Amino acid sequence: MMRFVLLLLMTSCATTGSVKPGINDSFLAQHSVQAWQGRFEVESREIWTEREHIVDAIGVFRGADVADVGAGTGFIARMLADRVGALGRVYAVDLMGYFVAHIRDTARANGRNNLVAVQCTERSIALPQHSVDVIFTCNTYHHFEYPAQSLASIWSALRPGGRLVVVDFIRIPGVSRPFVIGHVRAGEEVVTREIEEAGFEKVGENRFLQENYILHFRKKM
Repeated sequence: MMRFVLLLLMTSCATTGSVKPGINDSFLAQHSVQAWQGRFEVESREIWTEREHIVDAIGVFRGADVADVGAGTGFIARMLADRVGALGRVYAVDLMGYFVAHIRDTARANGRNNLVAVQCTERSIALPQHSVDVIFTCNTYHHFEYPAQSLASIWSALRPGGRLVVVDFIRIPGVSRPFVIGHVRAGEEVVTREIEEAGFEKVGENRFLQENYILHFRKKM
């Protein structure tokens, strides 16, 4: 236990600077949820067309407490809320207040009392210690401007043995689209190393997506 307490302290002190300044500028500039829905919830986006399979791969159970970090327009958070049922809870976490308000309002309108919208910061997911069983993040890890600090807060929020599931773009120079190469700062190998260094062990992966990978990690104690 002491080893990982020390690890968290070291992580919080290291890499205090931004790893990619301006990575979230587009979200800060465009506050229209409808505009983002037009980009996120469309058949041309793999995450949208494969959303049912992605939620299956996360593997949440009835009654689980789950966080969707970088929930955006909230379409996966809503699916997770239906999966965990009335005895579970889903925290839809996002940096942008307009996404948080949209998720909160649609949850109320649709009677999803187990869906809670949370506004995070650039350095923390803003959830209490040991509050969730599973944390899921989809096309969001590359938007962590301060990944070491964000990962420390994820480690803290997970219960002992809790899981982190990461979906992000496959980034291979000469193979991936130019958008991905320019937009995504790190490939799968770097992402895996950063997460393992933050106190997690890789326990699985899924390879059914064409442009994205799914990695499963478990919190070490």
